[in-house]
Amino acid sequence: MVHFWGVRGSIASPGAATAGVGGNTSCVEVVCGETRIVLDAGTGLRGLGSELMGRQEPLALTLLLSHYHWDHIQGLPFFAPLYMKDAELTIVGARGTTSIRETLHRQMSAPVFPVRLDEVGAKLETREVTPGSTFAVGEATVRVARGNHPGGVLAYRIEHQGRSIVYATDTEHYACVDPALRALAEGADVLIYDAQYTPEEYANKVGWGHSTFLHGTDLARSAGAGGLVLFHHDPARSDARVLEIEARAREYFPASMAAREGMQIDLANARGAQAA
Repeated sequence: MVHFWGVRGSIASPGAATAGVGGNTSCVEVVCGETRIVLDAGTGLRGLGSELMGRQEPLALTLLLSHYHWDHIQGLPFFAPLYMKDAELTIVGARGTTSIRETLHRQMSAPVFPVRLDEVGAKLETREVTPGSTFAVGEATVRVARGNHPGGVLAYRIEHQGRSIVYATDTEHYACVDPALRALAEGADVLIYDAQYTPEEYANKVGWGHSTFLHGTDLARSAGAGGLVLFHHDPARSDARVLEIEARAREYFPASMAAREGMQIDLANARGAQAA
């Protein structure tokens, strides 16, 4: 099961114009049997944490970070299970100029945050991965590829019991379909792809590290993906405009849908299915 907790890009954008699609930044939960994987720790992570705390049961999950820009890590300090002694959290990502732990420690230190990362109650482990690597997370298998974003970004493919989902956000397209992402997304049931800009807007955003719905449909079609989820909506994009982009994408790839907070996709019936 795939559950979308945050679908916006760049900065959280609450308000009446964005309430339908949602204003929280990137966070997607993937449940594979007894294995829980979370993709990115944007502000949507806070809602997931609240839901998990309501279950009042021991918690173990793996957090896959695409990169460390604010809109992908700001939810971590507000993730309630992070402060629980019976919680186990493994954070996976690329090594930048510093380690994962050092990078995340910076946002949870004075003067910008009152609680240090080394003061949290959860058992916290980190794992650094590189493009091309494959590793196991509980019942699932995860593959890693490189995207195209300032400072670097990782894309992930999660496979479980013959089903697969690809998460490729904050990546900018090339003149051709990105061969690394095409290989990662080949035959995937669901492709979640950065569609922050329209093709018309992109002309003034070259080099900013984001893509369009049109290039998302090109990638989905080339890779033979079962469905395309348009993700990382521009924070200024109203609900009505997101729906317009969804309609335009379906002209090129009918199995396209815009990500919305609260949306769920059953991977057991992913191909050809609409989100709940």
